[in-house]
Amino acid sequence: MSEAERKQPYDVLVIGGGINGCGIARDAAGRGYSVLLAEMEDLASGTSSAATKLVHGGLRYLEHYEFRLVHESLAEREVLWASAPHIIWPLRFVLPHHQGLRPAWLLRLGLLAYDTLGGRRLLPPTRTLDLRTDPAGEPLKPGYHTGFEYSDCWVDDARMVALCARDAAARGANIRTRTKVVAAQREGGLWTVDLEDAADGRQQVQARLLVNAAGPWVDRVINEAVGQIENRNVRLVKGSHIVVRRLFQHDRCYIFQNADNRIVFAIPYENDFTLIGTTDEDYAGEPGEARISADETAYLCAAVSEYLRQPVSEGDVVWSYSGVRPLYDDGASAAQEATRDYVIRAEGETGEPMLVNIFGGKLTTFRRLSEEVVDRIGARLGEKGKRWTRRAQLPGGDFAPTAFEVEVAGLCASYPALDPALLRRLCRQYGTDARRLLGAAREHADLGEDFGAGLYAAELDYLVENEWARRAEDVLWRRTKLGLRVDADAAERIDAYLATRL
Repeated sequence: MSEAERKQPYDVLVIGGGINGCGIARDAAGRGYSVLLAEMEDLASGTSSAATKLVHGGLRYLEHYEFRLVHESLAEREVLWASAPHIIWPLRFVLPHHQGLRPAWLLRLGLLAYDTLGGRRLLPPTRTLDLRTDPAGEPLKPGYHTGFEYSDCWVDDARMVALCARDAAARGANIRTRTKVVAAQREGGLWTVDLEDAADGRQQVQARLLVNAAGPWVDRVINEAVGQIENRNVRLVKGSHIVVRRLFQHDRCYIFQNADNRIVFAIPYENDFTLIGTTDEDYAGEPGEARISADETAYLCAAVSEYLRQPVSEGDVVWSYSGVRPLYDDGASAAQEATRDYVIRAEGETGEPMLVNIFGGKLTTFRRLSEEVVDRIGARLGEKGKRWTRRAQLPGGDFAPTAFEVEVAGLCASYPALDPALLRRLCRQYGTDARRLLGAAREHADLGEDFGAGLYAAELDYLVENEWARRAEDVLWRRTKLGLRVDADAAERIDAYLATRL
């Protein structure tokens, strides 16, 4: 950290490198504020890489009368899709009608509201399926006759975070990963903040305003770093997912109802797999140590086996992950009933620096949340720029939402000697920036060392230089999902290579 950084106060210091923190840093930097973001681990290393990976309205939230949240979420689907069409794309969801659960008329009514609440333009509407003749019925047990198909979107959640951080940095923000905020106190009209990282040890910076977007650690920041002891605002709810080998050949997703009123998704995942989730249970442990339990695995296997001809067992699971959602504690009696809406609380009297705390929220609404937070920053610090993110594209996303296949074809034409499957993956993850990554390569040898599964040294170099990747797990489980395809020996080789690059 330079001497100028230590002496010149930032306008905004953001704590937390998840989707909300990176979204706020991006919006604020784009409006002209000087921004420092501090993340104690890697980008998206907490909740933001452990989602069901959907940009969706939340069909089941209608049952809890969260109409504003559903409307806002539905309206954001096509906005986000247009901003990042390489990592977001439409997905059709098949909801089989289950005798004895929600009646068909109620499902039709809910989907009618879903179609009309959000200003859908490009996404196709709901339709009714005869599961006895439609290919979506083939993987299901006999007895499921009627289904409903509707639209939402899929997103690579961790890549969304990384792209927001990249865009923030391009607009002037200082993104500091593996940098922990250990203390923050008000002094002379500013926040004095102590940072700690392995490279530089302990440093001190100042900021005019502090944003606490630490996700599951938000209360800990308030209590330990800021010093407001015994301040409790969030309800920690663990959600777990399992991944199995591909269960069906079509590209649609299933949404299955359960007798406990919850729903479980079965989603095509990384070409060769199916993602199944999620669970909802209260959690009291360390957020970074959340792991799926045997009961959760059994629950998810039983939920999909209720519907599928081919049952799923614990032995079929090839990978699992768990995340802790920092839901605002609204006193709901059950974890699945707690609101997914976000709550923003600002504190600080006139004349003293403001603290803005972020509670709850969901991936789909991060951009709207960021706008609201930066509006409040402007009200306190003085407005520097207008809202701008609604029509802005994230790095690599500068093509039309419906033109992904055109981009793939163009990339294949430019690099005819490279594996088309590799080029498609790179286009999916980096969009138009795949050309920056590939550079002048004309054959695979030009990409450097091969670490397996289509991962070459050129990609590692790109991720170190542009996306703050430092360890093999950053690359294999967050910047990509190649951890599903490479072994432990390859991971060790990647760590050794990254050490030389750093």
